[in-house]
Amino acid sequence: METKMKALLSYAPYDNRYEDVPVPTIGNGEILLKVKGCGICAGDIKAYHGGIRIWGTSEEDRYIEAPCIGGHEFYGEIVQKAADVEGFEIGDTIVSEQIIPCGICRFCREGKYWMCTRSAVFGFKQYANGGFAEYVRLDKNCLNHKIPKSFTSEQSALIEPIACGMHAIERANIQHSDVVVIAGLGAIGLSMVNITSLALPKLVIGIDVKENRLAMGKEFVVEEIMNLTDGLGCDVYVEASGSPRSVRQGMDSLKNLGRYVQMGVFAEEVTADWNVMGDGKELTIIGSHLSALTFPSVIKGIESGLIKTEGLISHKFALADWKEAFQTAEKDPNAVKIMLLP
Repeated sequence: METKMKALLSYAPYDNRYEDVPVPTIGNGEILLKVKGCGICAGDIKAYHGGIRIWGTSEEDRYIEAPCIGGHEFYGEIVQKAADVEGFEIGDTIVSEQIIPCGICRFCREGKYWMCTRSAVFGFKQYANGGFAEYVRLDKNCLNHKIPKSFTSEQSALIEPIACGMHAIERANIQHSDVVVIAGLGAIGLSMVNITSLALPKLVIGIDVKENRLAMGKEFVVEEIMNLTDGLGCDVYVEASGSPRSVRQGMDSLKNLGRYVQMGVFAEEVTADWNVMGDGKELTIIGSHLSALTFPSVIKGIESGLIKTEGLISHKFALADWKEAFQTAEKDPNAVKIMLLP
């Protein structure tokens, strides 16, 4: 096998570099994956723009370990595996969950690995280099899943983002009598509308207003939700856009005793009127982090046809054309999910 590969490394905000780097070497329990495709997450775009969630305000609170290879929405083919790896063979097409859990912290020991205190998400740590590359090393603690042979490349690349959306919907604990609003109709948001509908709630409302139009659309959106709910508001508001203004929109749209689910990632810190949450509407505020235990269900849902994937991958670019891909993800009104092909 060649000793060098092409990869997209993040050095600093606005400083991504397409470079030659060594192909990873594997040790006990590890797998070398030849990347077949990797989606661009909104978090990848925000990291490029120096979002505080990734770069922090100083070295002390910085999450990213630069330079590192980005990308956590990847899938690929096993080309090497250690002798002690069981359940997988060379040639298998697999997807790996987006976090490498430590396996020893309290959350890992309790089976809640997605909340691992090490929080090693692919693409943000040097020991967890991601899928914007020709090859990825899968650590012995990675959670890997076989992809059915019937899956298209688009379906395979969508497993990770859809799994994140499914976890958010699980956290919402949707009832049949609920009116549910999904704010932010990217690939994940559209999938959440799909998954929410399978729970047969009273009504599902999907809303999406681009950031540059959100100020104009906010009042209309809240008014329309009120009209659709006899002036009471929605039972559940799932924030999947990562827009700070969407938080206020959600608070205004929810009925008394409503449930607010935060799934989108913000580039900066967000403020809200806590009186609305407490002394006002007595809202339940719910966070949603990564994908928890949903990968097998997402794969089963896609395979059965219950989870739709058609049209969610709107554009494909060669990894070398990453600049155009990032610009398309940011600026093209027809962009849904962008996939990079090493």
